[in-house]
Amino acid sequence: MKEFFKNSQDALVWCCKQGTMGNIYYDNSENPHSAMAVLGDFTYFDGEPSEDFALFGPPSAKKDYRIFVPCSKEWEEILEKCYEGKIRKITRYAMKKERDIFQKEQLKRAVETVLEKEIQLSFLDEKLFYECRKEEWSYDLTGQFSDFESFKKLGIGVVAVKNGEILAGASTYARYDKGIEIEVDTKSKYRRMGLAYGCSAALILACLEQEIYPGWDAHNLASRALAEKLGYHFLREYVAYEVYEK
Repeated sequence: MKEFFKNSQDALVWCCKQGTMGNIYYDNSENPHSAMAVLGDFTYFDGEPSEDFALFGPPSAKKDYRIFVPCSKEWEEILEKCYEGKIRKITRYAMKKERDIFQKEQLKRAVETVLEKEIQLSFLDEKLFYECRKEEWSYDLTGQFSDFESFKKLGIGVVAVKNGEILAGASTYARYDKGIEIEVDTKSKYRRMGLAYGCSAALILACLEQEIYPGWDAHNLASRALAEKLGYHFLREYVAYEVYEK
């Protein structure tokens, strides 16, 4: 069988290829010409562009909101045609996957800054795991895992808590053999307080201690700026699409 996503540097594609999370679908099981890797909101396309395959809705894909990542201009044109009226072209920012770049003392100071505000930073236990699923803003901190046991086996996460309320968090969106892809979210009224920075710093420190690589792929310029503040270096811009199904 033809090998798809051969040179991909996307952590979510690695998860699908390794079978730890997500799924890969083909246009033809015996002699495939196209493939899609699906994990959470994301669908990555590879191979020969196909309208029929572009319109395929795999069972593991979300129904109301998806992020498409094409591998070529031809795939971009196909997706824009197939989803006209409900697709929006965006730019995402890939960060380099480099080891030994993180300044641990700087990350520890970021954690201390949150603690000085009398806000607790807690690793996700079973109670906090399910608390994250109760609100839309925090759902993706644990949303790619079916239950806490699955998360406990593969994931790691940190949340900022005050008076029993979760204010922000940094957690595992996906896991491959040597690392994770980080998800960061903050409740709207607690933004611009350094909570995303502190939670992310605590998660990165925990990952380094466990020899897990803390991967970061930025959805927008604010996410890229936060990543660079934490020590990551910018790699490249790439085209993606947000698709909203009514």
